[in-house]
Amino acid sequence: MRTPRSASARPQPAGPGARHGTPDTTGTTDTPAGQVGSAILALVLTVPSSAEPPQAESAARAARAHTITRHAARKASLISGSLSLPVGVLGWLTVLPELLGVWRVQAQMVADIAAVYGKSPALGHEQMVYCLFRHVSAQLFRDVVVRVGERVLIRETSLQFLQTLAQKVGVMLTKTLIRKGAARFVPLLGAVGVGAYAYFDTLQVAKTAQDLFARDIVIENALGNSNSTQI
Repeated sequence: MRTPRSASARPQPAGPGARHGTPDTTGTTDTPAGQVGSAILALVLTVPSSAEPPQAESAARAARAHTITRHAARKASLISGSLSLPVGVLGWLTVLPELLGVWRVQAQMVADIAAVYGKSPALGHEQMVYCLFRHVSAQLFRDVVVRVGERVLIRETSLQFLQTLAQKVGVMLTKTLIRKGAARFVPLLGAVGVGAYAYFDTLQVAKTAQDLFARDIVIENALGNSNSTQI
């Protein structure tokens, strides 16, 4: 597993591209949106590794990515549907664990797709949060992932920037949280609907990941300098 970024010994200027230490989460978990945002931040700060071998041919990449996607979608649907079975107040308590379970499956799927396309070295925190939540709001990621022709420019960010981004995504996902909670009051039917949502949500994440890793990726280093790495 890749570990979260820690504070660097090198000079750290202010600004969205600067690296910092552990972000201050004081007061960010007092609301459902804050709890979701904190969960997202913790998730993307630990990027899973993958045992998938890279595929040389584009057709083989697409085929393997398709298999990985379908397996992950079924697993996410099962997790979501199973945790949606409890009803009433008990059902509300399973909403966040359900989301976390689905996101972990999706994160591993993203790591596996990156490996299939030979882009594991390019999979960082920014790429992970982009793949997982771009379909929630593409606008939030306009300063992090930029398409330049057939290439994609990834701008490394600070922990504080990731924290802010995660909180914004958390706010946008609160409606989903409420909808999932309401589904707990409709036994079985609610579980089926929530499971189907997780399945198609996972397909959207996979589509974003394949589109990203199929392109040449240029990583713009932190600190706002002109040095970059192409993968």
